[in-house]
Amino acid sequence: MPARSALTHTTSSGAVATAFLTVKDAAEYLGLSPHTLYVWRHRRQGPPSFRMGPRGRVMYRLEALDVWVREQERADSRSNAALDPLNAPRQDRSLRLAGA
Repeated sequence: MPARSALTHTTSSGAVATAFLTVKDAAEYLGLSPHTLYVWRHRRQGPPSFRMGPRGRVMYRLEALDVWVREQERADSRSNAALDPLNAPRQDRSLRLAGA
């Protein structure tokens, strides 16, 4: 059996999947349009990306996409109870009004 590149892994079905995704593949993986990823990249938002090869193709590391999605979940108050404003301690407004 030939040696596999460190950039690929074998899926449960036996198919070889790559660790790097093009903009189109990353967009499909995230359920977004490629245009959205291009806009986010231009604005320096969204998942981390980089240019690869002599033609400078924009690529995404699959592992980085998964990390980015987890960060988005933790940053959303609907997924993170610690950020939910309804769980915040009540503020005593009488102290602020008395100082005014």
